Amino acid sequence: MADRPASSDEEKHRRGLKFRRRDDYAIELIQEAQGHLGDPARVGQILLMLGRFYNPYIDAPIVDPASRREILEALERGDVARARDLLDARLRLYARFDESEEPS
Repeated sequence: MADRPASSDEEKHRRGLKFRRRDDYAIELIQEAQGHLGDPARVGQILLMLGRFYNPYIDAPIVDPASRREILEALERGDVARARDLLDARLRLYARFDESEEPS
C-alpha cells in the first residue's frame, strides 16, 4: 500500500492511544508515591511530576499545589494513613473507575 493520508477517524484513534499511555503513566506515578510513603523527598518529586499532568475531569492538575502540600505535611507529621488517603482521593478524581472496576 502506498502512503495515504490518515482519515480523521484514524487520527482520533492514534491520539486516543497516546492519551491512554499518559493516563497509565500518571496512575503508575501515584502508585509509586503510595509505595514510597516512607520517603517524603521521593514522594515530593513524584507529586511535582503529577502536578504537570492535566486532569480533564476536574480541569486542574492531577495533584494541585494545595494537595501536594497537604500530602507532604501529613508525611512530615508521620501520618502515613492520611497521606495515603489523600493520594487515593487524587487517584479517584483522575482515574474515574467504574464502580465494577478496581484500580490495578
